[in-house]
Amino acid sequence: MTEAQLTKDPFAAVRIHEFRNLITGRFLFIMGLRMMSTLVGWWVYNLTNAAIAIGIVGLSEFIPAVSFALYAGHIIDTSEKRKLLLRGITLYLTAALILLLLSTPFTATHIQNRQIAICIYAVIFCTGIVRSFAGPVFGVMLAQIVPRSTLQNATTWNQGAWLSASVSGHAIGGFLIAGLGNTGTLLTIVILISIALIILSRLKPKPALNERGEKKTWESVTEGLRFVFRTKELLGAISLDLFAVLFGGAVAMVPVYARDILKVGAQGFGFLNGASDLGSIIIIITLTFFPIRKNQGRKLLFAVAGFGACIIIFGLSKIFMLSFLILMLSGALDGISVVTRGTITQLKTPDNMRGRVLSVNSIFINSSNELGQFESGVAASIMGNVPSVVFGGCMTLLVVAITWSKAPSLRKMEY
Repeated sequence: MTEAQLTKDPFAAVRIHEFRNLITGRFLFIMGLRMMSTLVGWWVYNLTNAAIAIGIVGLSEFIPAVSFALYAGHIIDTSEKRKLLLRGITLYLTAALILLLLSTPFTATHIQNRQIAICIYAVIFCTGIVRSFAGPVFGVMLAQIVPRSTLQNATTWNQGAWLSASVSGHAIGGFLIAGLGNTGTLLTIVILISIALIILSRLKPKPALNERGEKKTWESVTEGLRFVFRTKELLGAISLDLFAVLFGGAVAMVPVYARDILKVGAQGFGFLNGASDLGSIIIIITLTFFPIRKNQGRKLLFAVAGFGACIIIFGLSKIFMLSFLILMLSGALDGISVVTRGTITQLKTPDNMRGRVLSVNSIFINSSNELGQFESGVAASIMGNVPSVVFGGCMTLLVVAITWSKAPSLRKMEY
C-alpha cells in the first residue's frame, strides 16, 4: 500500500502484527485492572462498612501515580521500553496474587478485617507507583511500532481498545463478584494479566533514544514540562481536557440524579452510568472508519463546548430518557476530544521525549478524573445538586472560550 492508501485505510494500524499484539495485550491488561478496581472498592466497603474507605482506595493510588509521574517519564525515555513494560505488568500480577492471598478463607480467619483493609491500601499504593511507569509506556511503544502516517488510525484503535476494556472490565467484574466471590474474581484477574503478559512479551525490544548519562535527572524531568508548556497546541489540548473533565464531571452525580431527581432506582442508575461510555464507544468506532480529515483543532473545541452544553442540559433535565440520551451524546463528544487530543500528543511529541510528555499528560488526566469527582461532591454540598452540575457545564463553556482566544494555534491546527 502507498502512504496515501494507508492514511485512508481504517484497518491500517491493525494490519501491523506487532500493533495487534500491543492492543490485544493492553485490552486484557486493562480489563483485569478495571475488574480489580471494581472488586477492591466493593471488598473494602464490606470490610469496613465505611463509604470513606472507597475514597481512600482511590487516594492510595492517585497520590503515588501523580507523585512519581515526572520521574517515570525520565526513566521511560532512558530505558528499553519492552523490558520496562513487562516489569510493570509483572508487578501488577504480583499485586493481584497478594490480593488473591488476602481474599482466602485462611486469611479471613487469621487476620482482622481492618488489618486486611490496611494491607489492601498498601498494595494499591504500590500499584499506583507501578501505574506511573507502566501507563505511559503503551503510548510510547505505539509510536515506535506504527509509521507516522498511521498514528491517527492507531491512536483511535488504541483508545477504542482501552475504553472497551474499561467498560467491559467494570461490568464483568460486578457479575464475577456476584457469581464467584472475591477469590474467584481475583483468580480470573490473575489469569487475564498473565495472558496479557505472555502476549506483550512477543513485542520486539524498543531501545532508549536517550542515554541516562546525557543529562542530569532533574534537568531531564523539567525538560518534559518545558516542552509541554512551550508547545501551545499540546498545552491547549491537555488543559482543555483537564478543565472540561474537572468542571463537567456530571457522571459523579449520576447516583444522586438516579435516586433523588429522576427517581429511576438501581436499574435506571445502571443505564445512566453506562450511557456516557456507550456514546464514547460508538463515536470511537465511527472515527476509526471515518476519521476527522481537517480542522481538527477547531472541531476539538466545538466538541468540548458541546460536552459542556450537554452537562447543563443533563443538570436541568427531569426526564429519564432525555438524561440518558444527553449523557450518551456527552460521551460521544468526549470520545472526539480523547481521540483528537491523543493524536495531537503523538504527532507533536519528538520520539526522544515521548515518555516525559506522556507522563505529564498522565498527570493532567489523573488529576481531572479524581479531582473532578471531588469537585463535583464539594460543589454539590455548597450549591445543591442541580446548580452544581449546571455550574460545571457553564465553567466548561468558559474554559473553551478562553482556550479559543488564548490558544489560536490549537484552534487552527490540522494534522
